Amino acid sequence: MLNQTIWNGDLGNGYYRNPILYADYSDPDAIRVGEDYFMISSSFTNTPGLPLLHSKDLVNWKVVNYLIQDVPTDRYRTPVHGCGVWAPAIRYHEGTYYVLFPMPDEGIYVIQTQDPFGKWSEPLNIRPAAGWIDPCPFWDEDGRAYMVAGVAKSRIGYKSVLHMVEMKPDCSGLIGPEVKVFDGNENDQTTIEGPKLYKRNGWYYIFAPAGGVKTGWQTVLRSRNIFGPYEYQVVMRQESSQVNGPHQGAWVDTVTGEDWFLHFQDVYAAGRIVHLQPMCWKEDWPIIGEPVEGKNYGQPVDVYRKPNVGSVDWQICEPAASDDFMGKELGLQWQWNANVTGDWYSLTEKGLKLNAAPVGKDCPYGDVPNLLLQKWPAPEFCCVTMLDLSELKEGDQAGVISMGMEYGAIVFTREEDGYRVCFVTGKQRFESIVCESTEEACTEIGKVDCSVVSVRYQVKRVGAPELNETEKGLPLQDATPAYSTAGDPSLPAGTENAVPGRWVGVKNGPFCVRKADGEGGCLLVKSVEYRR
Repeated sequence: MLNQTIWNGDLGNGYYRNPILYADYSDPDAIRVGEDYFMISSSFTNTPGLPLLHSKDLVNWKVVNYLIQDVPTDRYRTPVHGCGVWAPAIRYHEGTYYVLFPMPDEGIYVIQTQDPFGKWSEPLNIRPAAGWIDPCPFWDEDGRAYMVAGVAKSRIGYKSVLHMVEMKPDCSGLIGPEVKVFDGNENDQTTIEGPKLYKRNGWYYIFAPAGGVKTGWQTVLRSRNIFGPYEYQVVMRQESSQVNGPHQGAWVDTVTGEDWFLHFQDVYAAGRIVHLQPMCWKEDWPIIGEPVEGKNYGQPVDVYRKPNVGSVDWQICEPAASDDFMGKELGLQWQWNANVTGDWYSLTEKGLKLNAAPVGKDCPYGDVPNLLLQKWPAPEFCCVTMLDLSELKEGDQAGVISMGMEYGAIVFTREEDGYRVCFVTGKQRFESIVCESTEEACTEIGKVDCSVVSVRYQVKRVGAPELNETEKGLPLQDATPAYSTAGDPSLPAGTENAVPGRWVGVKNGPFCVRKADGEGGCLLVKSVEYRR
């Protein structure tokens, strides 16, 4: 069975549990249009980028589209870890869906469409400069449009500042001066970022997390004037909950008048997972989560009743994970490690054919562009990948990789008399703001004669890591790969302490490359099955 439930927040009894998505949908933003909810997230250097998820009940979500096929500019034909598409925002205005997304080195981009399930426009850079991040558009009652944005200290030299600027109503450019509307360095709101702009009862609200991803809280600013001055109030803290952060997200409502808040929690190796919180109002200030007695803020809930979305009928579902590759197109759970630049794959009646893409002989596996990856779907799981090596040519290398700041790969190399098996581990190192994979070690395991092999990738909790003060208490997982051939028991390859990438969770998936001269062959991926 390839459709086993791996993680679902819907308890089936009118209640849900958090997280509603145990997967790395970082920096989520969401909107409601009629009875439909749409959510997007960061995608960094993985492509296609900007995943679009759809729901009708705020608990059960499916990936339905990607809004960009490639990361803008030729720089991303190879992986540039930690760069690319950062926190986006989605809005709907007068029949058009708009998404603004930042690339911290390149600028602020806009795309749009009338059909969110279809093709989106080509990205337009409306502020070509490094430093501004986390943009969010807003249209006022008079038709004028604005954008609020944060800053990245690594690119601009300072942090904790929010700017406001007027936009053209069609989002095709910025007009007027750029105004600093809030400086978290002047109060206790350091590292404020991820702003989202709304209006209610004559108040302009900016929802923005502060205090850092792993230890921070939710702050809300408000003003009667869009350019300020803004007063602020903390509206959600971790308190006695197990939800560290809790970090940036989106305020949405229901057709029945309820208010809810989607946000992420950083859980180390698995990345940034998505929670849903109830939201209420007190004296025109929101309180997110379960109200804390004697305080003007809430704390995250663990189990709660599902949102009242009216008479909508929506099935219990979750993003896809397993794949038999029998569709006409590659499943939406998959992303590449960089922009697609060649004939990397095809779908056949036998499964997915991955061509041996040529890479430099010294290219670390962490920097291979054509790694085919997907997010971890749960805190614990087993992924079994069936590979047919028979069409590899001598010198081709193929296998399965666990990709993070530290990575590990089972590599099968075609030789004249069979297939050599080794376990390759590596690390990524940052030079300034760019990360490259520069250190690798290879452990020889043996040889196999059989061309059909199974790779098992097991992820288990092993306790809480002894990390720095901001990371204590987060779950620690081991990623243990093994392989087997017909008639053989599972053969262990090694164990990797799963370490997240730069801003992203660990991903895993198959690959096929050629580091030797000459034309390569191909790897046939027969199936990928996730099990609890």
